[in-house]
Amino acid sequence: MDDTLHYLIMANQMLVQKALLEQLKNTGLTIGQPKILDYLKEHDGSNQKEIARACFLEAGSLTIILNKMEEKGLIERRILNGNRRSFHIFLTEEGKKKQQLVADAFLEIEKKALSNISEKEYEQFISVYQKIYSNLQSKTNE
Repeated sequence: MDDTLHYLIMANQMLVQKALLEQLKNTGLTIGQPKILDYLKEHDGSNQKEIARACFLEAGSLTIILNKMEEKGLIERRILNGNRRSFHIFLTEEGKKKQQLVADAFLEIEKKALSNISEKEYEQFISVYQKIYSNLQSKTNE
């Protein structure tokens, strides 16, 4: 196994994605939908621009995913404050049920990933990983 940072980040992302899709295979959810459901749990009523930014999606890709989610009855788009150019996205009852399945799946994956890691190691990892995230985010936004 390659021990470079970029490889480990990429490999872990792919393993988490694969495990998540495996756990959610009988739910009808497809790539992109779990992270939107996860985001909307805490940010129900967000507009599409906010969701795209938080989920690292291009506007066009998000629209396609949201259209499919709306067809499945997971979300609904609403116009707020009379602004017809900006839709806000809300979870439906079905969307909330699917979101709980996503949360449970993430919990299982995290439990497996952290199975032989001490609390101290976890805290150190999170601290360093947050610094990496901040460094990359600040470089991206310059």
